[in-house]
Order: sequence, then C-alpha cells, then structure tokens
Amino acid sequence: MRGKTGKLILGGAATGAANGLFGGGGGMIVVPVLERVGKLSALSAHATAIAVILPASLVSAIVYLWYGLIPLQTFVPVALGVLLGGVLGAKLLSRISARAVTFIFAAFMLIAGIKMVI
Repeated sequence: MRGKTGKLILGGAATGAANGLFGGGGGMIVVPVLERVGKLSALSAHATAIAVILPASLVSAIVYLWYGLIPLQTFVPVALGVLLGGVLGAKLLSRISARAVTFIFAAFMLIAGIKMVI
C-alpha cells in the first residue's frame, strides 16, 4: 500500500491487532499515526482514536465473550466505571490544551512501559 491512505490502513491494522491481542493499548499506536500521517492536531487525534478504537474493542469483546474469557461479575462494574470515566475524559479533552494532552498521554505511556518491565 502506498501513500497516506495505505499508511493509515496499516496503522489501523496495527491498532486493531494490539487491541485484540492485549485487550487495549491501540491508542498508543493510533494517536501518533493520526498525528503524523493523518496530520491531525493532538486533540483531534485523541478524539478520533476513541472513535476508531470503539469498533475494534467491540469485535475483541465479542471474541472474548465467545471464548468465555470475560467473567461477567467483573465485567459489569468495570464497564460502568469505564463509561463514567469515558464521559469525564471526553469532557476534559475539550477543556485542556493540546500540549497538556500530549504530555499526559506520554506520561501514561511511560508509566505503563515501566510497569510492564518491573
């Protein structure tokens, strides 16, 4: 695949694969792809990432449910918390600077990486 569209498709495929394999983390791939290849602002890249990760998460969840990998007694309260956090995060995104969003995102990526190694 060539050009911008091809790169976006490959970035999307990597995002979906990460999301399906790790149960999340696709945003760490798709946000930089959307900023660099898609030429989106940081705020638009983060908002778009949420929108494109939703279908990947739904597909992954269906597969996980199909194989019995989701304990429903844990899923329901966590899902409610995620929904609440998602609403709050989306409202916050429109109120903070792109620089702050980028810094917070990088900090979370760094912390997640360190926790994975330790």
